[in-house]
Amino acid sequence: MKRKYLYLLIGSIILPTLLILLCNLVIEIAARGRTYSEISEIKKNKVGLVLGTSKKLTDGSPNPYYTFRIHATVQLYEAGKIKFVLVSGDNGSIYYNEPTAFKNDLVALGIPEESIFLDYAGFRTLDSMVRAKEVFGLSEVTVISQEFHNERAIYIAQKKGLYAVGFNARDIKGSQGFKVQFREYFARVKVFLDLLLNTQPKFYGEKIEIK
Repeated sequence: MKRKYLYLLIGSIILPTLLILLCNLVIEIAARGRTYSEISEIKKNKVGLVLGTSKKLTDGSPNPYYTFRIHATVQLYEAGKIKFVLVSGDNGSIYYNEPTAFKNDLVALGIPEESIFLDYAGFRTLDSMVRAKEVFGLSEVTVISQEFHNERAIYIAQKKGLYAVGFNARDIKGSQGFKVQFREYFARVKVFLDLLLNTQPKFYGEKIEIK
């Protein structure tokens, strides 16, 4: 009976935990040396790809992840590290439009409207990275998000034939940050499931040249 409970423990807790940790480690190693927090250290790239998120939290307060990605994008542009911005996010309904929200705030902070391109079908990080290559014709890109998100995006890009580096927007501490980081462990497992199943973006569409 004790052996039965031991096998149950291994199968239901230990093995899944090891799998989660392994997926996390593989992605961390793949992105090592390819994420940057200092403007002076990152190379120039034609396009900065900012990964979308909601502007407001569910309680109506500002989303700091959004705010910090906006600031990081402006930093890169003003430093001449990127020439164009590609905003990739969810535009799932007339009431929710991540790319347009980003664009409006980036323009308000001084980035010319003609330097900003919008990907309205970036429903997931996988979609954003694949579409950057297949729809927008990019061979390399600077991803702009928090470090944990950049690492996952870089790994996906690598597997899809797109060379990516990441510029790390400021991260969030405390309980809010912990919740997001905790979910990230499971998002990284989903990366490997998507690769195994050859999951494709929800939409492709006509090619758009950034120039």
